Order: sequence, then C-alpha cells, then structure tokens
Amino acid sequence: MTGKKTFAIGIDLGATTIKSGVVDKKGKIIDQLTVETRANKGPSTVIQHIVFSVRELFSKHKQASCCGIGIGAPGVVRIEDGSVHHPPNFSGWTEVALAKAIRNAFSVPVFIENDANCAALAEAKYGAGYEFKDFLFVVWGTGIGGGIILDRKIYRGPHGGAGEIGHLSIDYNGRECNCGSRGCIEAYIGQRYLSQRTKEILEGRRKDQEPSKIIELVDGNLEKIEPSIIAEAAELDDPVATEILEEAGDLLGSALASVMNILDLRVAVIGGGISAAPHFVFKSVEKSLRARVLKPHKNGIRIVRAKLGNSAGIIGAASLVF
Repeated sequence: MTGKKTFAIGIDLGATTIKSGVVDKKGKIIDQLTVETRANKGPSTVIQHIVFSVRELFSKHKQASCCGIGIGAPGVVRIEDGSVHHPPNFSGWTEVALAKAIRNAFSVPVFIENDANCAALAEAKYGAGYEFKDFLFVVWGTGIGGGIILDRKIYRGPHGGAGEIGHLSIDYNGRECNCGSRGCIEAYIGQRYLSQRTKEILEGRRKDQEPSKIIELVDGNLEKIEPSIIAEAAELDDPVATEILEEAGDLLGSALASVMNILDLRVAVIGGGISAAPHFVFKSVEKSLRARVLKPHKNGIRIVRAKLGNSAGIIGAASLVF
C-alpha cells in the first residue's frame, strides 16, 4: 500500500550554491540543505551535487511520502522536456536534459522552471503577490530578473524566455551589458554596478568632505562594498548611500514603466537581495514608475516588497509539483 504523499522537494539551482528543501503543501519549508554548485566543473558535476542534496533529504524524510521534485534553474527552460539552455555562469551548459537526469536517479516526478519564475510563483501562491491576480515580479540582486504573473499563472512566452526585464534598455548608447547589448537596466543597478559606482564616488570625494559611513562599515576597504552595506549606511542617513539608492530606484522605475505599458500591469513585487533596501528606495521606484506610465495606469500603480526572501526559490520550485 502506497504511503500518503505529504511533501515535495524544491531545488533552487544557483551558480554558487544549490539550495534544496522539503516543503509541505502549505508552502512551509520543513527541512533544507545548501551545498556548493561547482558550476565551473560542467553539467555532470552539478547534477551529482543535486542528486547528493536530494539523497541527504531522503535520508531524513521518506521518499515514499514525496510527491515529486521541482527545480528552479537559471537560463531558458524548455518545459516540454525539462531541458535547460545556456544558464549564465555555468560552464559547458548549452542544452542539458536536467529533469530527465534527476528523474532517472529517483524515479519520482520531476518538474523544472526558470528560477525567477519559481520565485514569482512562490510570491503569487504564498507571499506578497497572493492578493493580486496579475503582477510583475522583479528579482533585484546580482542581476535583474523577472517573472510575469497573468491570471495567477506564469507567462513563459512561446519559447520559455519571457520576463527577462534586466535586459530592457534604458539607453541605446548606454553602458555595455554582459549580454552583449547596451543600456540594459541590469548594467546600471545590478549588484556589481552599485558596488563599483559607490566605490568610484567615494574615491572621488574631496578630503574636506564629511567621511561617508560606508567607509566606516567596510573598515576602509572599499573592495568590501556590497548593496547591503550601502543600505545599512542609508539607514544611518548617510547622504552618499541615500543618493545612490534613490538613483537606482529611479532607474528601475523607468525600466518598469515600459513593461507596465506593454503588459497593461499595475503591480510590481520586488524581491532578491537588494529588496531589503530601505523603504525610501521603493518610494523612489514607485514615483519614477508612476511618472512614466500612461495616464490610465497611474492611479493603480503599486510597488510591493516581496515577503519570502531567500526561501522563495525553494518554495516556488516545490510548488511546481503540487
């Protein structure tokens, strides 16, 4: 007699770490594990690490009670066969049949989706997007990613690549982006850019100006500057940090306006590491967005902070199973 199926395993596949969790049908993480990805070692090594993570979880939670495994992966995901295409920062990945490999290892149902889409699904089902039928989910972290929720479902596009808002250009002659284009919003407000810009501003300040609290927070080592440090300094009313984050919010709002106008959306839920920024940053995004959308959109515009934090990827991946 088959036991009752009570949980799914959700896997958030990142270039640095693989985060895996046992998730119940209410979206609660019961147990979780993080291991190194070793993305530079090629697909077989990464798959081995995913298999190891799942086996570790099954050693404490009966496989017979598992409904299936959901995986959130970077890159373009083909839902039909569970293959992953050209994930950034993964060596040797052009087209990898990831779902098939994991299914063969465990003989349970395996579902796969783009990682940003998984986070969007998690916020739609269990988080800040629950009250909204339609919204844009923004991942603001190392880069800028996104997911489009329409009628409470992910819109993937004909080829599975919809939602790449980080590569919406705000200046066709602007900064070069890693994708090969110019002026992408990611090239202006992604984590690396914010850190580098902050460093350049601090290095260019006159000696007679009041020292920034950012310098104090990194003990004088400007190489340690991260968005979380900038946010902490802004909370302490540091003018440099405040100006940088307000500008970033303004730029993001300008990019989101184009998306809202095209998709006829009113709500954006912002997650990712930089979403922990102070409240004034969200106000800056909303002000910029409202100033740029078409008039019929203006009154309904809302910017909402995501609720699930770093757990969104695991929860969203598991929700693919239920």
